Amino acid sequence: MNKSKMCLLVATAVLGAVNLLAQSVDQGKRYFNAQRLKSAKDQFEKLITANPNNIDAVYWLGQTEIELKNTTGAKDLYQKTLATNGSAPLALIGMGHVELIDGKKEDARQRFETAISLTKNKDINVFNAVAQANIDAKDGDATYAIEKLNLATQVKNFNNAETWMLMGDAYRKLIDGGGAVQSYQKALIADPKLAAAKYKIGKIYLTQKNYEYALPAFEEATQIDAAYAPAYYELFYYYYYRDIDKAAVYFDKYLANTDPGPTSEYDRISILYARKKYADCIAASTQKVNAEGDNADKRYYKLIAYSYFDQQDSLNAKNWLDQYFAKQKPDAFSPNDYEFRAQVLSKFPGNEAEALRHYDLAVNADTSYDGKMELMTKAADFAKKVGNNEANANWMEAIYKAKKKTSNTDLYNLGFAYYRSKNYAKSDSIFTSYIDKYPNEIFGYLWTARSKQALDDSTNSKGLAVDAYKTLLDKAATIDSVKYKSQILSSCFFLIQYYNDIKKDKPTAISYCDRILQTDPANADAIRIKDILSRAPAAKPAGPAAKPKTGAAKPTSKAKPKKNSNSELV
Repeated sequence: MNKSKMCLLVATAVLGAVNLLAQSVDQGKRYFNAQRLKSAKDQFEKLITANPNNIDAVYWLGQTEIELKNTTGAKDLYQKTLATNGSAPLALIGMGHVELIDGKKEDARQRFETAISLTKNKDINVFNAVAQANIDAKDGDATYAIEKLNLATQVKNFNNAETWMLMGDAYRKLIDGGGAVQSYQKALIADPKLAAAKYKIGKIYLTQKNYEYALPAFEEATQIDAAYAPAYYELFYYYYYRDIDKAAVYFDKYLANTDPGPTSEYDRISILYARKKYADCIAASTQKVNAEGDNADKRYYKLIAYSYFDQQDSLNAKNWLDQYFAKQKPDAFSPNDYEFRAQVLSKFPGNEAEALRHYDLAVNADTSYDGKMELMTKAADFAKKVGNNEANANWMEAIYKAKKKTSNTDLYNLGFAYYRSKNYAKSDSIFTSYIDKYPNEIFGYLWTARSKQALDDSTNSKGLAVDAYKTLLDKAATIDSVKYKSQILSSCFFLIQYYNDIKKDKPTAISYCDRILQTDPANADAIRIKDILSRAPAAKPAGPAAKPKTGAAKPTSKAKPKKNSNSELV
């Protein structure tokens, strides 16, 4: 064999080995993206055992450890790699990822920029890894991630579906659903077999509770890749509360395509609950708790609580739910957990304030617009039900401020909630805003007047509502004097009382009687009051009689003064 052929064979063998290694890493990444973390970990560990310098495998093993909540393991792995290869860009980014999770944002940013600099802004995988760290970590900067991903798209011959996937994740973190969907669609154009992109489109619609688009997206993900377990799980979860038999079919497909784990066993037992086999669910869950102790999935406690609650056994439900909240990690609680606890607490008098606090926790934990609105409405309704008008008004305001589009009814309900809570200054302010927004409607004028009247003392001696009632009177007559006849009459009666009793101004009081009679000529009260106010005041009794002269006749009686006719108004 000549030398040139030998070199060609060697080169071919080396290239084949490189391709095989790349394919092996890609297989691990497919496991990772399908949330088969145990399989992904096994794959990357095998690659590192075969070649400790396989930096790609090291980076992805670290990412897998992070997903498995083993940040310490990821940190040790990246530190060990950097000790022997301090300039490996992906190891630097992996370490920066860990630092970002630990809240060391400046240190992390420095590592990211160093890695980008080492690769001269030309390595798409480096840009992707920087973005991944900032998307995953709570303190990560999604805007910075998008900036780096845009740089990746400018690299020569760019055609990377992973970049577009991460771009979608970054937009999703920024709660920009439109930008996220567009990016996932670009990922599918780059790689039509990328089931994860279609699945994530479904997740966007799911957070918006747009099931008409979410469910087909999950179905399409399973058609793209029949082994893509996350899509099966979402379909299982959706039908869990709607069609448990259909949910069970999807669950079986999920189990067939995912790594075995304690979560799967929990979901299997939860199907007993969904089928209303409460005794079986309680027995199976209790067996798990007793057998596994502190290692048991904490959700078993919650599952038992639900089973008791649905059987109207609030005492046992509260007992098991209290244990769930005592044992579960705070960051593992879902909005539904807090809402359920509020429902359970509401069954026990004296726990109303604590129940409302859990509604507040539920709202804060929910990241979706529709979810928040639904929970806030439930909280407002519960506060009203238990007679906590102040809390009801506060929730009504939160709902109003959160709404994407508000109506006159929304503003009226908010103002009336504060009026009902006796926060008259706030209701006055809100109904004044109502007048500004809806000047041709009567309600703002009416409730502004009533709010101001409530702010005055019992006799309206300060006259706080006088101008408001005058305005109400004029607006009622102008807008529709027939429809708003009662507002005209009530305004006039208020002003009659004020001008007669407080200002001692009978002519003005009489003028408002006339105003009533213009609208309602047969109004008996107005006729009676006008008659009383129009009477001439009784003559004052004479002063003490002079002492009669000698021989003069003494008066036979003393005249008694008449009562002031105004007393008839009282």
